[in-house]
Amino acid sequence: METSELLKKVRKIEIKTRGLSSQIFSGEYHSAFKGRGMTFSEVREYQPGDDIRTIDWNVTARFNHPYIKVFEEEREMTVMLVVDVSGSGSFGTLKQLKQDVITELCAVLAFSSMQNNDKVGVIFFSDKIEKFIPPKKGKRHVLRIIRDLIELKPENKKTDIKLALKYLTGVIKKRSISFIISDFMDNDFTDALKIANKKHDLIALRIYDKREQELPDIGLIKLMDAETGTIKWVDSSDKKVRTHYAVNAKMREDQLKNMFNKSGVDSANITTSESYIVPLTNLFKRR
Repeated sequence: METSELLKKVRKIEIKTRGLSSQIFSGEYHSAFKGRGMTFSEVREYQPGDDIRTIDWNVTARFNHPYIKVFEEEREMTVMLVVDVSGSGSFGTLKQLKQDVITELCAVLAFSSMQNNDKVGVIFFSDKIEKFIPPKKGKRHVLRIIRDLIELKPENKKTDIKLALKYLTGVIKKRSISFIISDFMDNDFTDALKIANKKHDLIALRIYDKREQELPDIGLIKLMDAETGTIKWVDSSDKKVRTHYAVNAKMREDQLKNMFNKSGVDSANITTSESYIVPLTNLFKRR
């Protein structure tokens, strides 16, 4: 991609997602994700209604008048974006590709963290760790993340969520707010979810396309697995075939939901055909 074209794309995403962060998500983000605790700020005179448990007895004895300790929430946090860049992200049948939705979501979360003075970092993964951007603050850093989201060409196409979560717990030593953003087309990562969620506050954002849930009735169609290259012909005019496809998709969705619940991981489902504003806002409000 030409540098000028890349800069235009970065700028376009910045304008859209930074506005959403400022106008819609900033308050919800601040409320949904708490800081690491309370830190001492100052001492002031006691006022009626103050909690007597906060009285500073040493200062009170010195001035012969009650004083209390004032504490503030320690806001600074680290936000990690664990981003699936496997081959299935190139799928999308209506408004956007899954990878385009992922790029915008990451940009919104990065700008929201920037506005709250939090650090933000990224782990790009397929069935290997494609790239790690250590957490930092600032607009320049956020724009670098957006640029890499657009420009990164992953070496591998398959998905290994267990590997990504293991890498997260190993490389980020302090507790973080970690968003894993994926279509979760993988198996056997329940234990990795539980372990990662014990160390970090883990949130799963599942990106999916409507055609992964149901087949249209359009006759004989060719389906290709973007991660393995396997091709399969399917007769979508057969009602039994369409029903079987939808039932399997619903089973997979229910399994994921059950896995997230058992692991204590908050989650949201986001489709390529509708705005991500509502599911993301609802997720923040639930927290």
